[in-house]
Amino acid sequence: MTDHTSEPGAADAEALDTLHRLRGSIDNIDAALVYLLAERFRATKQVGRLKAEHGMPASDPAREEQQLTRLRSLAIDAELDPEFAQKWFTFVVAEVIRHHVEAAEDR
Repeated sequence: MTDHTSEPGAADAEALDTLHRLRGSIDNIDAALVYLLAERFRATKQVGRLKAEHGMPASDPAREEQQLTRLRSLAIDAELDPEFAQKWFTFVVAEVIRHHVEAAEDR
């Protein structure tokens, strides 16, 4: 005996609806991440200006290591690959340091 409760293609339509809903959620999350990164960079640019004004080095390896350890732990708690979190953080910090160097050169 076969189950004829759903029409052919109904599962495909339902899957497409689910796909569109999930993609909408992903799009919203991506937008939030962009705005959060922008906010983060606004704060780090202020740090860069402060460091430049006071002759502090652009890079703070001890702080970076502390943050990396913290973020790896957060990633584990969030069930995110800590290696991915480390790659992301390393990428962001490189950009932050570039901004700090630019701020120091502008002084």
